Amino acid sequence: MNGIHTGHTGRRVPLEAKADRETVRRHNLSLVLRAVRDEGEITRAGVSARVGLTRAAVSSLVEQLLDSGFLTESGKTFSGQAGRPGTVLKMARTGVAGVGVEINVDYVAVCVVDLAGTDRVRLVEHLDNRGAPSAHVLGRAAKFAARALTSAAEQGLRPVGAALALPGLIAAGTVREAPNLGWTDVAAEAPFAEALNALRPGLPELPVRSENEANLAALAELWFGGLGEVRSFLYLTGEIGVGGALVLDGELLRGANGFAGEIGHVPADADGPRCRCGSRGCLEQYAGQSALLRAAGIEEPTGAAGVAELERCARAGETAAVTALTRAGLMLGRVLSGAVNLFDPDAVVLGGIYAPLFPWLSPPAGAELAERVVSGLWPGGSGRLRPSSPAADAARGAAALVVQDVLADPVAYAQHAGRPIPGHGRAPGSPEEPPL
Repeated sequence: MNGIHTGHTGRRVPLEAKADRETVRRHNLSLVLRAVRDEGEITRAGVSARVGLTRAAVSSLVEQLLDSGFLTESGKTFSGQAGRPGTVLKMARTGVAGVGVEINVDYVAVCVVDLAGTDRVRLVEHLDNRGAPSAHVLGRAAKFAARALTSAAEQGLRPVGAALALPGLIAAGTVREAPNLGWTDVAAEAPFAEALNALRPGLPELPVRSENEANLAALAELWFGGLGEVRSFLYLTGEIGVGGALVLDGELLRGANGFAGEIGHVPADADGPRCRCGSRGCLEQYAGQSALLRAAGIEEPTGAAGVAELERCARAGETAAVTALTRAGLMLGRVLSGAVNLFDPDAVVLGGIYAPLFPWLSPPAGAELAERVVSGLWPGGSGRLRPSSPAADAARGAAALVVQDVLADPVAYAQHAGRPIPGHGRAPGSPEEPPL
């Protein structure tokens, strides 16, 4: 056999290689590690019940994860049944970690999370990146990230990778188009990685990956937000622009080229004002940060301070602010209703600047959804339209993306961190591991 079979469509599809002993063990190590992460605290017996492996196999795997610094033990727990109490397993609070760096139009944020996904270091710098040379913006973000890495090292954390959260169309480490930054076909990953690693002489180089910032904010909402059982939702992030992401059954929908989610450039009014993207009447021209502040008559301050001023004016009932937010909410609802009809998510989550402005945006947006969604499942007060969680943002989602890679293959990252998992990469003739 050549490892290829013909599917029902007639296309020849490569078969996966047969799983060998090491592949199975790597998979099982990931199962055990993710079980502990999901539960927070759990005994070996609890892990065995959760993942369906024997207690002997789980004990062997746990010992390897303990030896490599992924897990720690903490005290005893009593089940109320006969037998000895079990030792509680937890994710390690030191060792392997992930770094997330969000570069947006008017700020840079850096977050370091540990294996449990806990936010351990957070730095935010408000500045205007519009019109600045991309090399300057990326270099400045690298310096900011290096400061966060120093703080992480002081806490005993060893980041094994960094992820960039960037606005616009992102593919293969390049910003294909980011109208609000003024970037077109800008290589981002390589220059950022070079600048960051140059600031850390003598330390292992950190691999860098990149992703759209709305996608990462949506993943942070999925992993850390208050969605409960919701696994399919549409996420909108309001900043200078308007970004979107769609999560279906717990998986991010990226599209054929990785560009899915650009809801800010869906026309809300075909005859509306010209957008930076070249089109007319895009949602961003009504619900983006600049458009909102301008419509509310707020020229200074801009950025986060401007949004805070808009919120203050709305709370005071000032007509211009309330009118601007009502119109933005209406346009949001109009565009969202089309997306809801198309994808049928369980919820729509409004993040970024929309979270603090939710009390004014949600009534008109909700009314549009109630009127236009054909399923009838979005009546007013349904709770399907909701603000994002304070615990979820793009920088944290970026850092957690690195951690997800670690959880998927702890062997690879233990070796990267200098503490290889015992039993892997054995010399020929060395003793076998305990059977699974």
